[in-house]
Amino acid sequence: MQRWPTRALASVALLATLACPRPSRVPQPAAAGEPELRIGLAVGLPNASVGGPEGGELFVSEAASGSAVGSIPAGVRWVVLPDSADPSRLRLVKPDSTRTEALRGIAVVNVTENRFVVANGRRYRGRINIVSSRGGLTVVNRVTIESYIAGVVPPEMGPRRPDELAAVFAQAVVSRSFALKNRGRWDAFGFDAYADTRDQVYLGVAVETAQAWDAVRATAGQVLMYDSEVIDAFFHSTCGFKTADVEEAFATARTRPYLRPVSDDRGGGHYYCDISPRFRWREQWDGPKLRAILSRTLPAVTPLSGDGLQKITDVSVSRTTRSGRVGELRIVFERGDIRIPGPDVRAVLRPEADRLLSSTAFQLTVTKDNGEVTRVVAAGAGSGHAVGMCQWGAIGRARAGQDYRSILTTYFPGTKIEKIY
Repeated sequence: MQRWPTRALASVALLATLACPRPSRVPQPAAAGEPELRIGLAVGLPNASVGGPEGGELFVSEAASGSAVGSIPAGVRWVVLPDSADPSRLRLVKPDSTRTEALRGIAVVNVTENRFVVANGRRYRGRINIVSSRGGLTVVNRVTIESYIAGVVPPEMGPRRPDELAAVFAQAVVSRSFALKNRGRWDAFGFDAYADTRDQVYLGVAVETAQAWDAVRATAGQVLMYDSEVIDAFFHSTCGFKTADVEEAFATARTRPYLRPVSDDRGGGHYYCDISPRFRWREQWDGPKLRAILSRTLPAVTPLSGDGLQKITDVSVSRTTRSGRVGELRIVFERGDIRIPGPDVRAVLRPEADRLLSSTAFQLTVTKDNGEVTRVVAAGAGSGHAVGMCQWGAIGRARAGQDYRSILTTYFPGTKIEKIY
């Protein structure tokens, strides 16, 4: 939820890097009516691989015709390459360097009990489809949604203490709702969701945990509904004090009654998400760094004059939003000014060229010398786009004894949790 993300998407993973053990139990077979998702693992690759260490025996067929191509022994790796004569086809290269005939895509399934299909060195449940085009190879994991959620919850929520499990359950319901609501959004590319923050971070079998599977089983088939429809279940790392209206974060978003500001105040001057490492933050830019950053980021949102970036004479917050965030940032130059709308602020006022500003909840202190900005300091709160469920807030609420249903209906007012399969 991100997330967050270049596009208006859900995912902002928690800050810790996870090392998650293999689940202690094998999950039950797919529930009757359980949907399948197509997850885009990679797009535009010059090559890919199937099989390898920790993988079972794999059966390969041509995707279009279903004709058998061959079997890959357990632990053996085959390379997939676009066909040099026809980029719409591909070939598999075996360890002895022999190649299959040109194929219109392949489907790969595991046939060894309690083992998995391996693609590009990573294990996945379900099956792998690979197709070729002029842009390169596209690798897709076709997987049931509950298995998908088991590979999403750990990187998105992290390992949690026993008194925080309600937050893990909440994440499972939110991730399932987001996936089903956005199913088919990337049909033009041949899949339903990216495996990164453009949708939700999905890392396959390697990150699955018993804790995540417990949450998946306990909430199986449950989604958030509003007016009999699955909702847009956005989530983010840390709201800082209050969540945001959806249109505050995403320029093209329409108003949704359940995506409105919700206070994270727990009384006594504390907030449920104040346990987050990004609850409060500070960033600063000296004059040269500010010019360098804006020279790279401003052209993406507004054309610059032919003589490049003029002397910067002021930076200020010219409008705040309903939730108290920056709704517009004004950058003043020697000859005129530029006004940056709230949804673009994090991408324009970057701390570093490769890092978004943590949030749009900040206050500025500006220092000038002879009418030119020499230093800008942003004191801010929270991390992510602030729409929907605050992940660290959910953890804090779980510690306070709230169950996952209460957590979810608080962050998504007016919604109901329903089991749809």
